[in-house]
Parts: sequence; C-alpha cells; structure tokens
Amino acid sequence: MGLKMVKKTVLFCTGLSGSGKSYFVKNILPDGAFYNLKSATTRPMRDGEIDGVDYYFRDEKYFESEKFATTLFVNEQFWKPGDKKWLYGVPEFEIFDHMGANFTYDVIQPRYVRQMIDWFNIHKLDKQYDFRILWFQPPKNSENIVKSRQNMPNDTEVRKANTCDLNDFKNANLLPTHIVVSHPGKLVMDDRLRWFLNEIKQQRQLKK
Repeated sequence: MGLKMVKKTVLFCTGLSGSGKSYFVKNILPDGAFYNLKSATTRPMRDGEIDGVDYYFRDEKYFESEKFATTLFVNEQFWKPGDKKWLYGVPEFEIFDHMGANFTYDVIQPRYVRQMIDWFNIHKLDKQYDFRILWFQPPKNSENIVKSRQNMPNDTEVRKANTCDLNDFKNANLLPTHIVVSHPGKLVMDDRLRWFLNEIKQQRQLKK
C-alpha cells in the first residue's frame, strides 16, 4: 500500500483593515511554517515597502497580461474613466513557485476567498490542500484605521464601503472555520485554531 499523502493548508485570513490579520501572520503563526502569498498591486509603494517582498508593484497593463488566481478591483464602484484602477491579485506563478508549502492569504472580503478556492479546484490542487477560513473580528470599520491608510483615490470611500460579515460569507457560499477576536494588544483564537497551530508547531519541531 502507498503512503497516504498529507495535505498542506491554505489559511485565509479574512477581515477588515485593522482586525489583526497582518499581526497574526507575522507574530502568531509558527516561524517558517507558512508562506504568505504576495499580491501584485497598482497602488503606490508605502514607506518601507520593498517590491517583491511586500507586494509586486505593477501597472494596469500587467494585470491584462499576467495570469492570476485572484483579481480584486477594489475601487470599482467608485471608478470613473480616467481614474486609476486600484487592482490587487495573486499571480498564478506565486502559487506554482511555492507548491508544497502551507499558504496564508490575507484578504478583506470572502468573495476573494471564493475566487482562490475555485482556482485551486479548477487546477485540481484541492487534492493537495485543505482550506481554513479565519474570520477576524470585530466586523466593523474603524474610523481611525480608515483615516490612517488613505493612499489611493477614493481610499476612504472604499474602506468605509468594505464589509466582512456573515452575509458576505453567505453570498460567497462559504462559512468561516475559525473565529479570531481582536482586542487591544492581543488576539483571542478559538480552541480548534489553537490546537491546529500547536500541531503545526510540533510537526516542525519533530523535523528539526
């Protein structure tokens, strides 16, 4: 009998800006256990960001020629001809080049989680990967976060319009598998997520 293949995991970190997604990826996940999928984007580079490390900073033509696993036109409802399109997307090569790793994908709205899962299914990669959807709460926009992150046309309007609630999950035909609640200075995870992360940590220690 052949050995049973152990699936890797895609962790979808879903929630509004300031809900703790980036902190979780950088500080809570076991070191080196997950590869954080980078998006290409048309937005300007912020101070301290590095092309190819934080994002792939590209123009709109890049989004017309490259193949993507997800495509986000986040200012679409406010866009007018002549405006710059605020585009994000995970290029296909970003996944193919790191196959065999556990992945994280940081995104606000569940519909983009749906895009990524559908892409994995179409490419029959669901045979190699399980999906866990983390819902970061509180599920309301913070005015302070909205104001502090303005760096694109219509940025304030876009961030205020963003939602990540149960209706969004329902419309994407998804349910969150884990809840993470953000409090000042800490994140509170459900027990199943704690158990899963502890298992990942123990597996990495055994391999050393």
